[in-house]
Order: sequence, then structure tokens, then C-alpha cells
Amino acid sequence: MSAITVADQNKDQIEQYTVPLGVSSDDPALSPLASRGPLGQRLVSADLIGEEELESALRHQSENGHKLGESLLELGFASEEQLLPFVETQIGAVGVRLREGILDPVAVQVIPRPLAEQLGVLALFKVRNQLVVAMDDPSNLDTIDCIEKVTGLDVRPVFAFRASIKRILQRAYEEGFHVDTVTADMDESAVELQLDSADMDVASVHNLVEGSPVINLVNYLILQAIRKQASDIHIEPSRKFGTVRFRIDGQLIEMLRPRRDIFPAIVSRIKVMAKLDIAEQRTPQDGRCQVVADGKEVDLRISTLPTVLGEKIVIRVLDKDRLTFNLDRLGIPDRVLGMVKELLKKPYGLVLVTGPTGSGKTTTLYSALELIKSVHHNIVTVEDPVEYQIELVNQVQVDAGRNVSFATALRSILRQDPDVIMVGEIRDAETAKVAVQAALTGHLVLSTLHTNDSISAITRMTDMGIEGYKLAAALQGVIAQRLVRTICPNCRSSYYPSAEYLNALHYQGEKRRSFSRGLGCRDCFDTGFQGRIGIYEVLPAEGELRRLIGEGATLESVRQWFQSRGFPSLLQCGLGLAEKETTSLEEVARVAFVE
Repeated sequence: MSAITVADQNKDQIEQYTVPLGVSSDDPALSPLASRGPLGQRLVSADLIGEEELESALRHQSENGHKLGESLLELGFASEEQLLPFVETQIGAVGVRLREGILDPVAVQVIPRPLAEQLGVLALFKVRNQLVVAMDDPSNLDTIDCIEKVTGLDVRPVFAFRASIKRILQRAYEEGFHVDTVTADMDESAVELQLDSADMDVASVHNLVEGSPVINLVNYLILQAIRKQASDIHIEPSRKFGTVRFRIDGQLIEMLRPRRDIFPAIVSRIKVMAKLDIAEQRTPQDGRCQVVADGKEVDLRISTLPTVLGEKIVIRVLDKDRLTFNLDRLGIPDRVLGMVKELLKKPYGLVLVTGPTGSGKTTTLYSALELIKSVHHNIVTVEDPVEYQIELVNQVQVDAGRNVSFATALRSILRQDPDVIMVGEIRDAETAKVAVQAALTGHLVLSTLHTNDSISAITRMTDMGIEGYKLAAALQGVIAQRLVRTICPNCRSSYYPSAEYLNALHYQGEKRRSFSRGLGCRDCFDTGFQGRIGIYEVLPAEGELRRLIGEGATLESVRQWFQSRGFPSLLQCGLGLAEKETTSLEEVARVAFVE
């Protein structure tokens, strides 16, 4: 397996590139010095410079009218990286080390070049109605007022050394300045790619990206996806440019538009990492690689798809540190959690987990396996693909090339004396029949289905040809789930929804009460949400339900029985979270409301 290792000494370098993507510069790690005092003495106390160097810098400052930091830079006594944390604390403003990579070429042009040169400022990027501007004196209100009058935007000043502003300003207004310089000055030694495959000719690809920002751009995207807790990276071609989008909390958010002419190089670089055939561009391919970033290992699952404009790539980010395979920590309400654990105590039978793609079914199944696994149980899974490896569990991956399907693997597993079998998904009638047969012959079978709720799983199984009497005997219960986004803590606000809206959602609580929602801010990409939590409903196969299934009862009659028993539904679980102000009513309605 390929591995990418991000060197610790380059983390600060890569961190500089998070500014355009909405990462706050107020992170304590970026302002390590909180003490106050004269800048020179603080630098001496930190052993950054000596007393003699300080005296030389002070003389240079008085002779040239420069600031102390500028003098230290000109004399070569300290670097920008060393000085910035001290200057930030001294002036109480965010400081940046200017590079081409943190500039938005479009935002740069917002301030006319003559004015930028006159004031000694440089626009970095624009977020909604706010323009971030680098200047050597962020407290100069006259300069800020002048920029705001010319641009019509609110100015957020950040500190940068005068010499850096002058140097980058000349380059930024040149005609050839493009977005792909986002990582042009990134140290390529920050990332090491180790290829353990000897049968691949990658010379042409290395020639393609040698000396270009492509290698660093790809690693930058992966690093930011991990830090922003994205589940997927979508890299898509279009006629004028490429598009990079991250799926964060289930929503796709555009992050970058690399130039169209370097798009093939980006695709080739990712293919090399995953050990795919870089010459094959007309057939879908799948591969994997591993990255080590910020001190943790993360698996990447890479898929390519030919389109009329070029190859589209999706990278699934599998970060174990973000997941918990502990049922008690998934946010399942106590009553529902008790019902789930009762199902998992059964010695045999079929337990189904249902929901749409991306609703957390796999996490729930893995958490169930973690709960019941032991040295006394033989647990075997068949998955497509195996996303996470679990100790004491024998995991089999579906492989069409080797004629290993869910059904064929399941038949082989039954000859392996299993106690518990987990089938990644029941997709067809053959798999459904083998799974039910395994449940009827003394095995606990866990699997998933794509249905809207727990009750629909019954009709889905019968539609796949499972006789009612067999399903009634085999089924132990169905767990349905969804993921709802949680409100961003940085832009949370309260409001009073109308009684009509609450009635439409079948809300049974106090109508004259406040609920919460997010207004949208930079930290949550203007969505109003950060993170997700599950909502659940459980349909236990009690005696009356088995009778209804065996008699071929309609979906509506089973739903009436479910409601009569007072089991909490997905909607009720979601409304409970809205009452606790964990999520919003609108999010619950979007995910769980059915007319």
C-alpha cells in the first residue's frame, strides 16, 4: 500500500494555505506567545536574537526609519516565521507570511494596482462582503477607510511585513498570475510518496508534474479534507476549469478551481498514489492508498469515472479517529438503545439496519460487532468494500473478478462454523434467501437494506421473493436510521416557529417555545451546521408482528401496529433533538418528515 507522510517540520508551511478555505487564524497553535512587553526584549528572552543583534537592529531602525521587525529581517537576524508570533501578540492582530498560495487572484484585483502600491497593501481574498487585506500597520484607520470607500467592501486587516507586501504585490498584478499557484512555493519535501509497486511505469507522470505545484496541490487537498473532516473529495472536469468539492456533513462544498490545463496532471498524480493504470482513461478504476497526516493514519479509497470532459475522481476519506464504534456513543436515545442491545443478544435470527446511502448504517453495524465480538464467537463478514478492519472479526471483501459475490461468499461462510454473520448489504433475491436461511439455521445475521423506514424493510424482503412465513420466523428486528446535521455553535440563534409549522410536523410538545437554528458563518461554510448525529427507530419482531408478516399484512396495517405500540419513530427522535436544540426543525423535516 502506498503511503504519504507529512513531515512535522512542514506543518506550519501547509497551515498557511488553510486561510483561503475558511480556517480561522485565531488557533492558539498559530499564536504561541501570549506574553506582553517590548518586542526586542521578548525576542532576546526567547533566545531568538542576542543583545548585540538587538542593538544593531535598533541602530538600523533609527537610521532608516523602519520598524524593528523590518530591521531584523533586513539584517538577517531572524526570519518571518520566527518573528510573526511575537509581532501578532505585540500589535494584537493576525499576522500572515505572504506567499502566492494564499492569494485569490480575483480578490487581488479588487484594489486598483496604483492604490495598492501607494498604500502598501495587498488584498488576499474576499469572503462574502468582507475583504481581507494585508498591511504593515493594521491599526491605520485612514488606510482602511480609503480601501473601503474604493471597494465598497468591509476590510479585515491582517499584518504582513512591508518587504513581503512589496515583493508579492509586483507578482500578484502580473497577467500570468493564476489560481494554481496556491501551492507553488510549498516545499515538496513535506510529502514523501513511497511506491511499492515495481510493475508500473510512472516515469511519464513524474515528468509531467516534475517542478510543478501539482504534487503539493494534491497533498494540500488531502490534508485539508482530513482537517475539515470531509468524508469525500470530488475532483471534476469542466470545459473551462476543474472543480474540487468536499463533502462535509453530507453536503458538497466547492473548495477550489484548478486550471483546466493542469487537471490531467492532478488525475495522473492521484492514480499514481493509488497504483492505478494511468494510461487507461476510458474504464472506471478503483484503488486505495494511505496517508499519514498530523500524526495519524488515514485510508483513502479512490474511484475514477470517465466522463465526456475527462476523468472524474472521488476520494473517500476513511479517518478512524473521527469515528467511534461504540453503540453507547452514537447518540442513540436510551429507550431505543436498550431495544437495539436486546436484538443483539439474540443467539440467532436476522437483524436489519435500513436507511439511504450515507446514513451511518455501516458505523452502526461495526459498533454492533464491537459489542458482541469475543474469543468465544466466530464472527465473519462479507463487505463491498471492507472499509475498516476490526480485531477478532474475519472480514471478506466482495470481488467480482474472483467471482466472490455476497451470495457466493455467504454460502462459503456457512461452511466456516460461524456464530455471527454480517452481510454488508442485501442487494438481490439470492443474497436475501441465503441470509434468511442462515438466520433460520442458528446464526445471528446482521445486514443492511435501502428503505425509507423500518417497516418498509418487510415489504422490501417480500418483494425479493422471501416467503412471509420464513421472514416471520427469521426476523428479529429492524433498525432504521438517518443522520441530521447539528447546529453550528458559532452562529446559533433562537426563534419561535409558528404553531401551524409545528402541527404540520406532528409536534406534540409546547407550541409556544423557542427552537434553535444556525444563521451561517465562516466556520460552517454558511450552512448553519457543524457535525452530524443519528436519529433512530427500532421495529422489534414481537409475536403480533410475526403473525402480521406471516399473513402477508399490508404496509399500512404494520404501520398502525407500530404506532399502537408507542415505539418512537424517526421523526419523533429528530423532534427530540430539536427540543434539546441539538439540531433545527428544518433539518429534521428535511431528513425524516414523510407526508
